[in-house]
Order: sequence, then structure tokens, then C-alpha cells
Amino acid sequence: MFDGEYQVTGRASGGTSEGPQPDRAGRLLGLSPSGFHEIAYVDWGPVDDIRPVICVHGVTRQARDFDHLAADLAASGRRVICPDLPGRGRSGRISNPDDYSLPQYCSDMNALVARLGVKEVDWVGTSLGGLIGIVMAGFSGSIVRKLVINDIGPFVSATGLRRIGGYIADMPTAFATIEDGEKYFRTVLAPYGYLADEHWRHLAIHSLRWEEANGHYAALCDPAIAKAFKTPWFYAPLDLWKYWEAIKVPMLVLHGAKSDLLSIDLTNEMRRRNRRADIFRFDDRGHVPPLVTPDQIKVVTDFLKAPPRDFSEVG
Repeated sequence: MFDGEYQVTGRASGGTSEGPQPDRAGRLLGLSPSGFHEIAYVDWGPVDDIRPVICVHGVTRQARDFDHLAADLAASGRRVICPDLPGRGRSGRISNPDDYSLPQYCSDMNALVARLGVKEVDWVGTSLGGLIGIVMAGFSGSIVRKLVINDIGPFVSATGLRRIGGYIADMPTAFATIEDGEKYFRTVLAPYGYLADEHWRHLAIHSLRWEEANGHYAALCDPAIAKAFKTPWFYAPLDLWKYWEAIKVPMLVLHGAKSDLLSIDLTNEMRRRNRRADIFRFDDRGHVPPLVTPDQIKVVTDFLKAPPRDFSEVG
């Protein structure tokens, strides 16, 4: 059974989550140039599934964002692994902020796949998790068999990257109550679009941790991540087209029509440069469709459940 470590309990919030709960949790060690760090993950569904689904979150988010999607997939017999990237959620922080980078995240996720001991995975990546998925699927010998990219593309402008860095730099590190945290997340995540109150509460609860010694709720995101956006990785646009064009498996690109990071023109270019990609557009969402409502979940699960397509005539 899951040990409950990820629940925020007690205090003035009345804040335990009544949403879906994982079956198991685990940890492994990642390695950066500045040393080892822990990678935490939650684990859903049957352990004997030979092709688990890996769900990776966005730049300031954490594994429990995928609870509703993971519960649905687990109910249909799929194993789902949702990790916290380093510096987020219950994973350890990296001592040198310069190491918060795409190569490091790919290395950590490869270590996670190795821990699972499987030969194939499906991948669902939201924003930063999608960028990691593009690289992981684009490498020669990749074990990714289906790829879902949530509102990100293989090209991200330097302007967009700097905007994200500024947003992270302004992120509060602590909140007096869960309600204060929920108010903040409702504001900063407003591009998600309409969500029911219980969904907003779920997101807030799993984004915070009560710290008795300090008498407040701490945000589960290392503020030093903002410093990574000042490194040379982000002085120029992020260009992953070579990985995108090398992907040989079915892909589904989810697009929030109001997104400021993924444009319609870019989705068209993605389709043109790799015909294995299908595009699904949510007209009432921005960056990103949060994958918690039944209609959003169904789009993803239908794609993952569909039989393999014949790409024999695709170059």
C-alpha cells in the first residue's frame, strides 16, 4: 500500500485529499555533476504490466498532477509511473542550479526506466515532460512506443523561456494556509481553464508540504530552478527538431488553443515534419490542458489503447 507520504494533512485547511491515491511509491538515486540526488515517484496499477506508462510533469509541477489520468489507466490494467523531477515534489534538490537542465532530466528518467526493468514504455509528457519525451523518443534505440506531448513543441523561443524563468523567480516559497496556496495556484495556473473546486484543491494540496518547525506550508519546488533559466541553455531558442524528426512511433500532440507556448503554426509544422503525429486541440484551454477532466483523459487513454498504426509509407 502507498504509505501516505504525499498527503498534506491537518492544519486549518481541512486539507487531506479525497482524490485518487497511488498504489505504491518509490525512490531511486539520480546522478548529476554535483552529486547524487533522490528521484521520488508514485506507482499505479499492476506491477506485471510489461509496458508501463511514464507520466512526466511541467517545469514547476509534480507527479500528483496525473492522479486522475493514472487512476483511469490503472483501472484498465495499465501500470503508470509518475516521477517528480529533481527539485520538485518529494524528489531531492540539485546543489548546483546549473544542473537543472534537459540532459539531466533525461538521464534521471532513463535511470527510472532502468529501475523498472522493462523493454518498452509509453510516455505522457506535459510541457517540460513533453520536451523530455521528445528527446527520449528521438534517440536511436529508444524504448518509447507511444508518445503524448501536452502543449509543447520541439521549438521554444528564448522569449518564452525567459517568461517562464521570470514566473518561477516570482513564485512564493511558503503559504500560511492551504487556502492561500490554492488562491495562488488558481491565479498562476489560470490558463488551465475551468476546473472544479475539488480539482483545484487537489492540485494545491499536492503542491505544498506542512513544515511544523516553520509554521507554514512550503511550496514543493526549488526556487533555484529559476537560476537555470539564466544559463546558456536558455540564451537561445530551444531547438529539438532533430529529435522530433527522428521519432518513429505514434505521437499525439495536445494543444491548448489559447496557449502562449505552442501555436497553431507550430503544430502544423510538427505535423509536416513528422507524419506520425496527430494533433488534438482543446479550444477552451491555454498552457496547459491539465488532464484531469473526463474529456481530456479520454483523449489520452483512447490514443494509448488504440492498436498500432501502419507507418510503412511514412518517411
